Amino acid sequence: MSEMSVDLVAVEQRFWSGKAKLVVAQTTEGEIGVMPGHEPVLGQLIEGGIVAITTTNDERFVAAVDGGFMSVTANSVTVLAETAEWAQDVDADAARSQLESAGDDAEAAARARGRLRAIDRM
Repeated sequence: MSEMSVDLVAVEQRFWSGKAKLVVAQTTEGEIGVMPGHEPVLGQLIEGGIVAITTTNDERFVAAVDGGFMSVTANSVTVLAETAEWAQDVDADAARSQLESAGDDAEAAARARGRLRAIDRM
C-alpha cells in the first residue's frame, strides 16, 4: 500500500503526524486531494477551510483550519495552519451562533462556516 508522511501543524502545536493515503484540503485555488506520488505543489489554505486525513488504517480525521499553507512532495504533505480544531471538538451551536453574529465580519463568518463544514465532513 502506498503511503505518505503527513504533518498537520498549527501555530501553537503539532496537531497530527503520521502515515496517510489521502489528504484533502481547501486552498485558494480550490479543493485538492493528495495521494502518495502526487506532483509537488504549494497551496495557500483558505480562511475557514478544512483538512481531511485518511490514514493507512482507514481512520479519518477532519480539522477546521484558518489560513496557512500546504506543501506537497511525492511522499509527504505538510500543512502549516494558523489555527486548527478537530471536527469532533467543534461546538456546533456555538459555531452557528458565531456565524449569525458575524455580521459584516467576513473573516469571522468564514471561520464559523469552516467549523460547521468540518462537522459535516466527519
